[in-house]
Amino acid sequence: RQKNAKITAQRSLDIFVFNIQQIRGMTIESHIQGLDYLTELGFPTAFYSVYDNVDEVIEEIERIGNMRGELDYAIDGAVVKVDSFASRRLLGSTAKYPKWAEAYKYPPEEKPTKLLNIEINVGRTGVLTPVGNFEPVLLAGTTVSRATLHNKDFIDEKGICVGDTVIIRKAGEIIPEVLSVKEHAENAVPFEFPSVCPSCGNPVTHDEGEAAIRCTNTDCPAQLTRHLIHFVSRDAMDIDGLGPAILEQLSDEGLVKSPADLYRLKAEDISSLERKAEKSAQNLISSIEKSKENELFRLVFALGIRNIGLKAAKIICENFATIDDIMNAKAEDFEKIDGFGAVMAESLENYFSLDGTKELIADLKSLGLRMKPSQPKNTGGLFEGKTFVITGTLPTMTRSEASKLIEQNGGKTSSSVSKKTSYVLAGEDAGSKLTKAQTLGVTIISEEELKEMLSME
Repeated sequence: RQKNAKITAQRSLDIFVFNIQQIRGMTIESHIQGLDYLTELGFPTAFYSVYDNVDEVIEEIERIGNMRGELDYAIDGAVVKVDSFASRRLLGSTAKYPKWAEAYKYPPEEKPTKLLNIEINVGRTGVLTPVGNFEPVLLAGTTVSRATLHNKDFIDEKGICVGDTVIIRKAGEIIPEVLSVKEHAENAVPFEFPSVCPSCGNPVTHDEGEAAIRCTNTDCPAQLTRHLIHFVSRDAMDIDGLGPAILEQLSDEGLVKSPADLYRLKAEDISSLERKAEKSAQNLISSIEKSKENELFRLVFALGIRNIGLKAAKIICENFATIDDIMNAKAEDFEKIDGFGAVMAESLENYFSLDGTKELIADLKSLGLRMKPSQPKNTGGLFEGKTFVITGTLPTMTRSEASKLIEQNGGKTSSSVSKKTSYVLAGEDAGSKLTKAQTLGVTIISEEELKEMLSME
């Protein structure tokens, strides 16, 4: 993801070339011939061999699995391919994968380590999340010393105590996770969740039916910082340059106690912070001022309402004319929106009924933020009343471009397939959504068919 080539050049990156995609001037008839030719030319290639029977193939897969910890690089599997290109052409491919190749995934590497302590982090919605700190251990190519323990139920179920020797691995070769307790520490005592928030000292609550334990104080400092980080994020108010470090400084200095306070900041407030020049302070004020003109759905998403993501925020703003209409709506009004269930509807009604929410919205209004959608919901188009689900990679457009095209013609898009779905727009490598659409008998169309539908309008 590093876009600065100079930084990338300093990282000693290496590569294995495993295939010749196109060649002119000579003919290659097998994969091994291509790999040998690449090696002759000086390209680095991973180790490879050719076998005549499946038993030898299985033995090699097991051998690689046993030796992978000794390699200078991390691998998570081995691939078996038919060598002859002519045979490959005969075998062919499905829409998703070739019939002449198979990938074997090795189980994640597991190692024991000692749990040194458990710290509690408070999220932007007040959820208390336990995080385990371990004796550092090398796992799948990196040193691991921390992992989330999820919630109280997870700790209780596995019987985790501080000081225990636990087995950890990387889920998907990426995210560290605790699998089990290998051995309890001497005189081990079950971990007790705090009865008060570690950030503000207010009581915590455990709602029935929920695993999460939450801080009850809406003014909790830990919640404020994380709420502000979410509020200014790219999909929310998108305030460029206002990162976590600056937000923590502003909060610590008492300059920002709510999202509305961001719009009261002056350049001198920011330049007074450590390592902030006047020019960068002025640029930041300009970014904050610019965000006042954002679409209303960005503000609704930025508020951080439980169970309401970016897509839901957009749909809400398509169905209500102003922020006041949204605030005055009841749960049953939200449930009338296609795709909104009782949980989402109750979250919305509960959030907008809070005195703190009403004060915040009034504050933001007075500071000049947009409180109406810029464009009314498209009506009367070709796809009026139709719901699309987009899956897979489309030939000539991105999913967001296809979604915009559908919405411009009165339709709407959803992230999940149901009986109410009108069409599934499927591209290459479409997965479970395509399978579910076939099961439910939902009409499946290609990008070309979508364009044909639009040309018939």
